[in-house]
Amino acid sequence: MTIFIDADACPVTRIAERIAKQYNIPVTLLCDTNHVLTSDYSGIIVVGAGTDAVDLALINLCKQGDVVVTQDYGVAALALGKGVRAIHQSGRWYTDDNIDAMLMERHMAKKARRSAKNHLKGPSKRTKEDDMRFAESFERMIQEAKNEPDEV
Repeated sequence: MTIFIDADACPVTRIAERIAKQYNIPVTLLCDTNHVLTSDYSGIIVVGAGTDAVDLALINLCKQGDVVVTQDYGVAALALGKGVRAIHQSGRWYTDDNIDAMLMERHMAKKARRSAKNHLKGPSKRTKEDDMRFAESFERMIQEAKNEPDEV
């Protein structure tokens, strides 16, 4: 198992690394050339700054049994299709049962943003409670993944 983090502006990278280190699970951070990342634990892959370049690289690298941390519903959907577990920075797990509704939500929000009549507020400022919620959920996902028998 490897943990892949869509690390462009990801607020939970260090939390995920800390938990992965406790379980001795390798982590790979992916970012584009517009970001500078450093890590004492993770491998870092820097890809070109093209549209969706990081997303496509991440999906090409991950395989069944891996874990992906991303806030991008499209990346999560592709990961789920490969048998990869996926989690949002909020701690919400992406699953086959919720991904379609989340993709539809994203589509509707995009339509609303394009409308001159509708202005949507951005996300709230991240809190310590948000970080704790992610950490608890992420650790639960790791424990579940480690306890699942390997595919033959």
